[in-house]
Amino acid sequence: MSNPNPLARILEREPDIKTFRDLNWEGTFEDYLNKIWENPRVLRNAYQRLYEMILSYGHETFKENKQTLTRYKFFSDVQGDGHDAVFGLERSLERLVAFFKSAAYGYGTERRILLLHGPVGSAKSTIARLLKRGLEDYSRSKEGEVYTYEWLVKDEATGQDRMRSPMNEDPLKLMPLEARQELLGQVNERFDGGYTLDVTGELNPFCRYIYNDLLKKYNGDWRQVLKNNVRVVRLTLSEQDRRGIATFQPKDEKNQDSTELTGDINYRKIAIYGSDTDPRAFNFDGEFNVANRGIIEFIEILKLDVAFLYDLLGASQEHAIKPKKFSQTDIDEVIIGHTNEPEYRRMQQNELMEAFRDRTVKIDIPYNTKLDHEIRIYRKDFTPEKVRHKHIAPHTIEMAALWAVLTRLEEPSHAALTLLQKLKLYAGKTLPGWTEDNIRELQEAAPREGMDGISPRYIQDRISAVLATDTSTSINPFMVMNALRQGLDHHSLISNEETKKRYRDLLNLVREEYEDIVKNEVQRAIVADEEAINRLCANYIDNVKAYTQREKVTNKYTGQDEEPDERLMQSIESKIGIGEAQKDDFRREIMNYIGALALEGKPFDYRTNERLQKALELKLFEDQKDQIKLKTLVSQVVDRETQEKIDVVKARLIRDYGYNEESATDVLNFVASIFARGDAKSQ
Repeated sequence: MSNPNPLARILEREPDIKTFRDLNWEGTFEDYLNKIWENPRVLRNAYQRLYEMILSYGHETFKENKQTLTRYKFFSDVQGDGHDAVFGLERSLERLVAFFKSAAYGYGTERRILLLHGPVGSAKSTIARLLKRGLEDYSRSKEGEVYTYEWLVKDEATGQDRMRSPMNEDPLKLMPLEARQELLGQVNERFDGGYTLDVTGELNPFCRYIYNDLLKKYNGDWRQVLKNNVRVVRLTLSEQDRRGIATFQPKDEKNQDSTELTGDINYRKIAIYGSDTDPRAFNFDGEFNVANRGIIEFIEILKLDVAFLYDLLGASQEHAIKPKKFSQTDIDEVIIGHTNEPEYRRMQQNELMEAFRDRTVKIDIPYNTKLDHEIRIYRKDFTPEKVRHKHIAPHTIEMAALWAVLTRLEEPSHAALTLLQKLKLYAGKTLPGWTEDNIRELQEAAPREGMDGISPRYIQDRISAVLATDTSTSINPFMVMNALRQGLDHHSLISNEETKKRYRDLLNLVREEYEDIVKNEVQRAIVADEEAINRLCANYIDNVKAYTQREKVTNKYTGQDEEPDERLMQSIESKIGIGEAQKDDFRREIMNYIGALALEGKPFDYRTNERLQKALELKLFEDQKDQIKLKTLVSQVVDRETQEKIDVVKARLIRDYGYNEESATDVLNFVASIFARGDAKSQ
């Protein structure tokens, strides 16, 4: 009988023996040739493998401001359940994938260092981490198979009968160049990948020594060497096991030298082999050696000492490194580094770095400038599953994200456009007189947008601080905005008082925006009739269409043609300040917008036009507001009938908008105070 304990059942699961066998496959060199013939892709170089790994997750195209962009699904972190997902950087990621494609096809970028450049917290390290983990997973799949070889030769130092290639090289390097080229020619004739498969370079010094020694034994017959002393094995890339994936981080100059990149002499083995020039007495375990066949990441690459940069230049341009006391050693790996802006500016001013700049392809990784993408970053971190003990009131995350994006935008040069309106245009909202071409011009006029401003890490830290310290059952936008404001005084990266003042002013702007949002939300909860607002919108559009086209409207009750209802149209338009002088322009703008959507095959939705949505909601609220006098809440004297109506509104806020009891009460009290304040002003 099976164990009823659910935890013990885990031990009863059958291990995946087939996968284990596949990942630990080994065979003869001839077996490897058969694999090449069946699947030539096993011969891909590091760039080709990385490029096709990204493509294997799929991609989709979409339109943005009349431009076609590609979204690569790999960067949504499918393999990690979205933990490292990158949001809103489609343009930068498109340039990144284009770099890899160019390198895969041998167009020149394979001889360059890829430099991810951007402000702190802009996902540079995340992108590098995704690429490394993606390659790990891909090498374990059928499509991403990689192979290396082991020598069936006794190691005098350890007594073992097998020694793996220390740099996990392709077994095809064991063939003499002429035979290798002939084989590759035949393989490429039947390969339809679009690029050329090629295995270049010579064996590393250790394997070259073993190979030449065995050639003497077999009188130069290399086929006997491969048949009797070589076993081909499956290679799975792993950063933890230091196979094909490496990371290098600058440390104190006194405690670090270039041997960490290219390997060092094993002094213990010198006693066995008798010379420090014997490759068997050398550890090929530098980061460049380890990363062969895969990828190497340089953290804060521009903080490296000049001695390291020389190794980088050779590794990128010549695909070779120079281990101590040995000849140039060929490598096949993707070199990626990242840096922040101050370090990059310092490099530009340093004439000694000219050669490094010439071998670098820089890709800017800015902060998000689109609100919805920024919101997704924080929602990923503050999910209900993670924040179980606290309720996060609606708009708390959104307002923090709104402020973050505002700090990254440049003030619009157009006098009639505010910074908040610019943000909303970027977010897909419409404004009168602003087309997709205008929005693209705005973006092109501010190429540095997203390279300055508040980091997502700061927002995450301040939200976390509120969650950890506040004693209430829920947190709301005001708590977070206060935390953001207070944190500016201690922000280590903002010392400029003028910048701090600008950020505080933007927080005031966010507060005003939040007041409008919750006021409208409470109004909608009071109205709570989506069908009514749709009917009102349809009626308004029918009348506007008839008015602009100088036609009549058919009365659906009498069936008679009537003049457009001017009173209805003006009662709606007046809610957003559209008077007699502006009404014709506003109505034509609405009809032009509907027509443009129709040409693109898109249905009209009043919610995509912010001003029209606001006007319709205010009109409906005006018609129904007498049903509940919300401002009586602030007097603390509420009759039973009013309280029942307030409870209904609160229930709608909880049911439809995501509030809990505490946050719904707070927002009702806050909006009531706004109404009371407004009444006092009018009096």
